[in-house]
Amino acid sequence: QVHVVESGGGLVQPGGSLRLSCAASGSIFSMNAMGWYRQAPGKQRELVARITSSNNTNYADSVKGRFTIARGNAKNTVYLQMNSLKPEDTAVYYCNAAGTTYFLGAYDAWGQGTQVTVSS
Repeated sequence: QVHVVESGGGLVQPGGSLRLSCAASGSIFSMNAMGWYRQAPGKQRELVARITSSNNTNYADSVKGRFTIARGNAKNTVYLQMNSLKPEDTAVYYCNAAGTTYFLGAYDAWGQGTQVTVSS
């Protein structure tokens, strides 16, 4: 079983910055990719940024140039640095981890989410 935990959300003014952290733990044999998704009220969950095991990244067009995803020094951790935040970035942000476990095959695990609110 794989567990994913996010942290770092909060309230920030427009133009401000926040850094989200995510850590995956459990019976992880390999990690293919970790990513951040978000869901605003009344909208579908959407990809924000994703990083693969070979450090390839992709971003939603709406966050390019403002958000940066990076692996942490600790194994199976990832960060999302969010700069120049806008009110439309307000959402619950979820971390996702996908890969293979030692004994139970593939996993695709989600965290509980962390609220990001951008408002003056």
